[in-house]
Amino acid sequence: MALMHVNFFSDVLQMCMNMDVILPQKTSGHIGMEGVRGEGKYPVLYLLHGLSDDHTIWQRKTSIERYVNDLGLAVVLPDVHRSFYTDMAHGSAYWTFISEELPAICQEFFPNMSDKREDTFAAGLSMGGYGAFKLALRRPDQYAAAISLSGVLDVASEVKKWSGTERSKELLFQNIFGENRQVEGTEDDLLAVAKRLHESGGQKPRLYAWCGKQDFLYEGNVHAAEQLTAMGYDLTYQESDGDHRWDCWDEQIEKAVAWLPIPIGDRSE
Repeated sequence: MALMHVNFFSDVLQMCMNMDVILPQKTSGHIGMEGVRGEGKYPVLYLLHGLSDDHTIWQRKTSIERYVNDLGLAVVLPDVHRSFYTDMAHGSAYWTFISEELPAICQEFFPNMSDKREDTFAAGLSMGGYGAFKLALRRPDQYAAAISLSGVLDVASEVKKWSGTERSKELLFQNIFGENRQVEGTEDDLLAVAKRLHESGGQKPRLYAWCGKQDFLYEGNVHAAEQLTAMGYDLTYQESDGDHRWDCWDEQIEKAVAWLPIPIGDRSE
């Protein structure tokens, strides 16, 4: 596989940004790893980081490149800082960046990436799990499936819990969601978005969620899984012993990418 470090300018954010991109490469002489490259354009996974991390974290803490090697899958790892993948009340339009501008930039820079829905997936951990489900639920015409590991899936409840606990978190969520930190029922509330999509009768993405039983987000994950299942979503929910830790996420992301419904056959236009 090929690893590229990409520095580029975002017109939406009006600043220079970073992403790492892993691309499939068919090889035969790489010791310990034989590269795989499918026919036609390759499917793509947008792999999102958590609140305290950046675009390098998945490569530093997991073996993600090795896990996707046999899948012929491109992986885009963007940086969105501490934005919760939102158009911030007091900050920049990171939702517009991640949902609109970034895919267009990837298509421009990497024309062999497929832009078909059935070839496009999102995944992430913690804040990134929230972001992945948000992409799939708000852009179901663009994403076939999404993966959340220890995701902030019941974000409205979590913001209420966290508000007032620390001054730094209070300011963080004011900047993201506004002074009243109103999330419930908005386009930033995953369960509300999922309900509206369900009621519209529109095409739904496939979803995969895992959370450790000792994770502080466990109750929110269980609640979200119950709600999504009741709405009729094709949700694969997994739980096991584990906490909000990279040893858990390294183990689980290998299983999760193997679950992805990657099409087999020609993906050419």
